[in-house]
Amino acid sequence: MRRAGLLLFFLFFPLAAFAAGANGPTEPLGIDLEGFPYPYPVSFFPLEVNHHPVRMAFMDVAPKSTPNSRAVLLLHGRNFPASYWQPVIDALIGAGYRVIAPDQIGFGKSSKPEGDWSFDRAAAETAELLDFLHIGKVDVVGHSMGGMLAVRFTRTFPERVQHLVLEAPLGLEDYRFYVPPVPESKLIAEEMARTEENYRHYLRTAYGTTLSDAALRPFIEIRERIKGSGDYPRWVEAFVASYYAIWGQPTVHELPLVSTPTLFLVGTRDHTAPGRAYAKPEDQPRMGHIVELAHAASARMAHAQVMEFDTGHLVHLEAPEAFNRALLRFLETP
Repeated sequence: MRRAGLLLFFLFFPLAAFAAGANGPTEPLGIDLEGFPYPYPVSFFPLEVNHHPVRMAFMDVAPKSTPNSRAVLLLHGRNFPASYWQPVIDALIGAGYRVIAPDQIGFGKSSKPEGDWSFDRAAAETAELLDFLHIGKVDVVGHSMGGMLAVRFTRTFPERVQHLVLEAPLGLEDYRFYVPPVPESKLIAEEMARTEENYRHYLRTAYGTTLSDAALRPFIEIRERIKGSGDYPRWVEAFVASYYAIWGQPTVHELPLVSTPTLFLVGTRDHTAPGRAYAKPEDQPRMGHIVELAHAASARMAHAQVMEFDTGHLVHLEAPEAFNRALLRFLETP
């Protein structure tokens, strides 16, 4: 029934609105971002999800300077493909690290299977990718939703993680305390109806980003061009599935159990709070105090510290040089 409902919605969705203004995209993208360039070659790792074959896209980038025999795993956020890690990848390979930057199943150039999405499954799939690449231990960097996955990966495979870096992580508060369950049909309808201008406004207001419109354009363009795909409803369904994982699987309760050396990199303008729009008006201002939440979380952990930046949610793009310096310095600590 869900698939039928999606197709009916898509039939009445105004594709003409996508057809483009003077500055709009002119060529559709497939829902696996076929035709969208990544900064480094993309490979694919075969997996199974619910007994169906899928493939995970990833960049495996070799060091440019003298190799230090270490690998860094980069875990992307919900609204971004792995390509946005380019400034971080460049800094890491320049310092001798090998970098693995996957698109999680359901995102970017990876397959978009039907069904639920969970951090447990994503952590297991990521571990399988590392096994496929014959990589044992890694330093893990996770941004936003990827920060939640980084925590779950570290909790599940603590022996594999040497350093944990959480950039503007979600899950530092339990959203269920403020946000009631939201019907899937409502979330799907809202995503299907989201316009280019609406999404630009969302990125600015939800993330408090200081990036220019030109810098945000590639992420907005991806969504707009995917609307031209006949599989756009399946992309929306996959995107919505991850909301329930973020809402229902907060990591705040697990952070005190993480003993791996951890660095929080957070922006003072970041007040991201998934589901805030569905909370009661009096509860909305209480959500998304990322800096305060990061300090509170680190105080309950064995080996954690917090660094603040004058940025919004996209720290590694808004302050790339400062971010990379802090990252490399932390990775060099015992």
